[in-house]
Amino acid sequence: MEITLNHYLVLSSIIFFIGLAGVVIRRNLLINFMSLELMLNAANLALVAVSHFRNHADGQIMVFFIITVAAAEVAVGLAMIVALYRRKQDVYTDQLNSLKL
Repeated sequence: MEITLNHYLVLSSIIFFIGLAGVVIRRNLLINFMSLELMLNAANLALVAVSHFRNHADGQIMVFFIITVAAAEVAVGLAMIVALYRRKQDVYTDQLNSLKL
């Protein structure tokens, strides 16, 4: 059995919805950031699969931009998590209002 583009897109959508469920259901910031990374990686998988099957490098180039955005998100997100933990000793999204000046 040959693996087609549909197989990759179904896998990508499954991974994306697992990440979406993690963002919507869980209130822990670490879980939320891991779920966001899962969603970005699902988008990367879809882009690479489509660009591979269409013999264009456009999707693979877009993946580099997504990886850059993910790295910036991790840097800012972990700084917020550390600031929240230092102030409140927990990392739940309900406590984010306490970071306002």
